[in-house]
Amino acid sequence: MLAKTFEDIATAAQRYDGNRRTAIDYGLFQKNLMDRSKHAEDYSPDEWLGLKQFVTDDFERIGNFKEVMTFADMVAFLQAWSPTIHWEGSFKRVMEYDNVVVLELEERVGEGEAQNAVNSVTVYEFDDAGKIRHLDVYLQSEPGQVSKGEEYPV
Repeated sequence: MLAKTFEDIATAAQRYDGNRRTAIDYGLFQKNLMDRSKHAEDYSPDEWLGLKQFVTDDFERIGNFKEVMTFADMVAFLQAWSPTIHWEGSFKRVMEYDNVVVLELEERVGEGEAQNAVNSVTVYEFDDAGKIRHLDVYLQSEPGQVSKGEEYPV
């Protein structure tokens, strides 16, 4: 069994390249914008369009409630959600086989002092050019902790 580590995601990213690094950088890009959306005077919701550098034109994301999002759907969601929610994560592990990367994190999400901690696994499917074409998001939480409509970005 692979060892699980709990460390800063940006620190862990330094050990990886290729599709594994792209999957981690995709999450770090989101974390940066989530923080900017609350603290930077020059923040613009249009910055979320920068995620396009990571994904294919036919990108699809399946969330933890089996909701299907296109790139445009996801950007609209993140633009509305990010200024209201605090998100942080700890790296556990990342694995790759062929064009599939599995990234495991512990995520902490909340408003103000109220935070939920969940274990997340995100499955990234890449095209041959190294762009993300599909995401599947899976969450593990305490009973009743994640309610319908509560969403996590990665």
